[in-house]
Order: sequence, then structure tokens, then C-alpha cells
Amino acid sequence: QIQVVESGGDWVQPGGSLRLSCVAFGRDFRNYAMGWFRQAPGKERKFVTHISSSGDSAYYVDSVKGRFTISRDNAKNTVTVYLQINSLKPEDTAVYFCAAGSSYGGSFEYWGQGTQVTVSS
Repeated sequence: QIQVVESGGDWVQPGGSLRLSCVAFGRDFRNYAMGWFRQAPGKERKFVTHISSSGDSAYYVDSVKGRFTISRDNAKNTVTVYLQINSLKPEDTAVYFCAAGSSYGGSFEYWGQGTQVTVSS
């Protein structure tokens, strides 16, 4: 069974840090690009960052550059993707989704259910 499962969401104070994890398994995801999206309350889901299958390339939207870092670990049967989030702001509050796509820069075919990040004092 193909699954993409996120974890690591939590409540944190502004300025804090968090690391989200995403595990993708059920097929060989080593050749898939992986990405993170987020959906703030009452808003549409938006792209945040993605990383190439090899991990050599990554792209971030301007609002998270310098604060977010995406990385991945390509094991044979399970791919794990991380999103390190530093200097958290209240506007980072959202449900964060992980997704897998067969081509870097293309659409995403497999999605997780999301993990909640709440930033407030």
C-alpha cells in the first residue's frame, strides 16, 4: 500500500524551531521529487518547497527562504523527507502536507494527510 505520512507538527512559540518528517513507502520513491505544501486556516493550500530525487536541488518560496530547509534520506524501501523550520512566525501556522511527484518541477501524485503547526505565544 502506497502511503505518505507526515509527523512532527506541534504548537511552538514565535521564534522557535520545529522539524517535520514525512515517510513515503509502498513503492520506490527514490526517483520521486518530494515537496511540502501548507494550508493556513481559511486559505488555499500553497506550495512551500521541493527537493529533487537525488537531493541535490531544492527550491523555496520567498517567504520561507533562509528559515526552512528541506532534506531527504533515500533508503531502499522508504524515503524520508524532513522540513527544518526555524524562526517560526505566527503566519507559519498551517497544516503542512508532504507530497511526491514523479518529476522535479512537475505535479505531485501522492499526498499525505498533513500535520498541524501552530505558532503562537
